[in-house]
Amino acid sequence: MIKSKKVRIIALVTAIGLIIVLSFTTIQGDQKTYEVQPQISLPGYGGESSRLLDAYERLMERYMDMVDKNLTTIDADIKNTAKKIDSIDARLTELCERTVRIEKALGIEQSKQPIKKLPPAGKTNIN
Repeated sequence: MIKSKKVRIIALVTAIGLIIVLSFTTIQGDQKTYEVQPQISLPGYGGESSRLLDAYERLMERYMDMVDKNLTTIDADIKNTAKKIDSIDARLTELCERTVRIEKALGIEQSKQPIKKLPPAGKTNIN
């Protein structure tokens, strides 16, 4: 009787433990799964074509940098040339006015041939 009482107690404790364990797993639901995405990049071993494309990309980057530098230099040169041309134009206008005053003072007749006037700077019509 003592043996059967001990066996009943052990069976009862085991059943209660099993019920508790099963209730916790059913409360939690299914097993949780985690998705891991590694952020590791390995160098490509694609062969000749990948090395060729990488070399081409580097070459194009260098070419674009060179073109950008040259365009900047050309822009600065054009601005300097435009300033010089404007300065020369202003000095020529002053010289023409001065020549006209000198000719009037000396009584020299001005030429009867009309002088072609150029349009102002920036308004030239090139055909």
